Amino acid sequence: MVVMMTMSFNAKADHDQVITFSQMPEAAQALLKQYFANKVPLVVTVDWDDYTIRYESGEKVEFDKNGNWKEIDCRSSLVPTELIPEQIKANVNATFPGAVILKLDRNRRGYEVKLNNGLEVEYSPSFQVIDIDD
Repeated sequence: MVVMMTMSFNAKADHDQVITFSQMPEAAQALLKQYFANKVPLVVTVDWDDYTIRYESGEKVEFDKNGNWKEIDCRSSLVPTELIPEQIKANVNATFPGAVILKLDRNRRGYEVKLNNGLEVEYSPSFQVIDIDD
């Protein structure tokens, strides 16, 4: 209960509005039902045109106003492999054997992934590696 109250307070402090799952865009709902059905939602918020859902287990997924995912942050679990572009999967498997993707971020500059080995790899929109941070 305290966690939910804290999340609600933080959401309001950031101008986020707490909403219900059914108020999210249909595309977002479909993705979450398919890939995060076994997770327990903690809070769903909207800020301008961005939707965010946080789960009790720590995962967070952000969507744009049309329900397209912008960020999938699984923290200690894995980003569902079906959501990772094939070019990124191939590059991670070839360059960082044994590494798995914990976070995937998509924006107009391309993609950024965070691996379980602590590295962050940035890709251009055409999936070329443009930066690696440790």
